[in-house]
Amino acid sequence: MADTQFDVIVVGGGPGGYVAAIRAAQLGLKAAVVEREHLGGICLNWGCIPTKALLRSSEVSHILHHLDAYGFSAKDISYDLKKVVDRSRKVAKQLSGGVAHLLKKNKVTVIDGHGKLAGTQGGLRKLDVTKDGKPVGTYTAKHVILATGARARTLPGMEPDGETIVTYKEAMVPESMPKSLLVIGSGAIGMEFASFHHDMGCKVTVLEVVDRILPAEDEEISAFAQKQFAKQGMTIRTGVKIGKLEKTGKGAKATVEAGGKTETIEVDKVILAVGIVGNVEDIGLEGTKVKVEKTHVVINEWMETGEPGVYAIGDIAGPPWLAHKASHEGVICVERIAGVKGLHPLDVRKIPGCTYCRPQIASVGLSEAKAKAAGYEIRVGRFPFVGNGKAIALGEPEGMVKTVFDRKTGELLGAHMIGAEVTELIQGYGVAMTLETTEAELMHAVFPHPTLSEMMHESVLDAYGRAIHF
Repeated sequence: MADTQFDVIVVGGGPGGYVAAIRAAQLGLKAAVVEREHLGGICLNWGCIPTKALLRSSEVSHILHHLDAYGFSAKDISYDLKKVVDRSRKVAKQLSGGVAHLLKKNKVTVIDGHGKLAGTQGGLRKLDVTKDGKPVGTYTAKHVILATGARARTLPGMEPDGETIVTYKEAMVPESMPKSLLVIGSGAIGMEFASFHHDMGCKVTVLEVVDRILPAEDEEISAFAQKQFAKQGMTIRTGVKIGKLEKTGKGAKATVEAGGKTETIEVDKVILAVGIVGNVEDIGLEGTKVKVEKTHVVINEWMETGEPGVYAIGDIAGPPWLAHKASHEGVICVERIAGVKGLHPLDVRKIPGCTYCRPQIASVGLSEAKAKAAGYEIRVGRFPFVGNGKAIALGEPEGMVKTVFDRKTGELLGAHMIGAEVTELIQGYGVAMTLETTEAELMHAVFPHPTLSEMMHESVLDAYGRAIHF
C-alpha cells in the first residue's frame, strides 16, 4: 500500500514548491510534492528558462546583423525558427528532468495529479489528488503548502484564441515568425517578447495604458529604455486606451485611443501581456479560513494563511511574481515549520527584479520617486556605460547604473540598471542591501578592472561627488 501520510505536502512543483519540499527533506521532514503537469512549473517549462533560450537566439541574430562593427561579414543570414524553438524546449526539458532528479535525491515523494484540500482527518490536513478527473489517492499531512502559481490574465474583449491573439505560452512555441506584431502590455513579459521578435526581424508595436513602459521600474530607467527601443525601430505607444481587438482575415486589428484621436492598428499577430492571476480555483479553499484578495491568497510574514496548517508561497501569494521570491518563501516557510532558530521574514525590498530584453534591465530596492515618497532625504548616483572600458570594448556603450542612498545614514535604498548583462550585476547590490552595507563600505570595496562591475562602484562614488571616470 502506498505511503499516504507526510509531515509536509506541497501542492505545486514550481520553483517555490520543489524548493520548499527539498528544504523540508533536508530538515528531516517527510515531504511530498503534488504536481499535475511538469516539475519546475511555469518558470522552468513555460516562463523564465525557455524565454531566456529564445532571447539568446535573438541576441545571436542581432550580432549576426551587426558583424561589420566587429570586423566580420556574412552573406545570406537566415534562421530556422523550428530549431530555435526546439532548442528552447530542450533546455526546458533538461532542467525539468533535473528537478525530478533533485527531488529523488532528497527522497521527496512526487505525486502526479491535481491536489485539493479536503478538510482534516485525525488532526491532520487532508488532500485529495486526482488525475484527469480520476482519483489517485487521499493524503494527509500536518502542513500543506499551496504553491499553485499563476496564469496569464485575460481582459474582456481581448480574449486569446491561441493562434492569432496569444498569451506567453503560445508565444513561446511559434510555428512561424509574423511580419508584424502587437504586444499589449509593457511589463517584463511584454518587453521580453517585443525584444525577441524585433531582433528576429519582426515589426513590433507595443501598447501600454499607463504613461510609461516598464512601469515597475525607476522612471529614469523606463525613459532610457523607451528611447533605446524607439532607436532600435520599435513603435512604443503609452497612455493609450485599447478599444476593440478582433481577428481579421489576415491577422488582427486593434482600435486605439490616445490624445483624443482614434486609430486602427493592423498586425499579423498579437501577444497579450497584461498581468497574471493566481491559481486559486479548484484547490479546496471553499469552506476554509483561507482569504483570497484579487485572485491571490492572503498570508502573513511566515506564509501562513488564515487556515491552521495551510500555507501559501510564490505567485499564488501575490507580488512580486518572481521565481526567486517563491523559492525563498518556500525555504522560510519550511524552516519556520521545522523550528529553525534565527529566522527573519522576507524583505521584498531586497528582492532583485530582472528583465532580459535588449538592453537588459535590473533593479533592487526603492526607486528614486518611491524613496522620496517614503520620506527619505536622498543622494542619487549615476554612471553611464559609455564611461566604462569593458562596455565600450564589448560594443555596448548604451546604458546606465543608478544608485539611491539615504542622505542621513548612507544606507543603500535602491539600485537600478539598464544595459548589457546588468541582470548578472544586480545581485552585488542585493548582497550589499542584505548586509546593510553603507556607502563608505561600498566605496572602499575593490572592483576588478576591466569589468562592467566597475560602473557599480562609480555610481556609488557619484552619489557623493567622487566619480573618477566620468
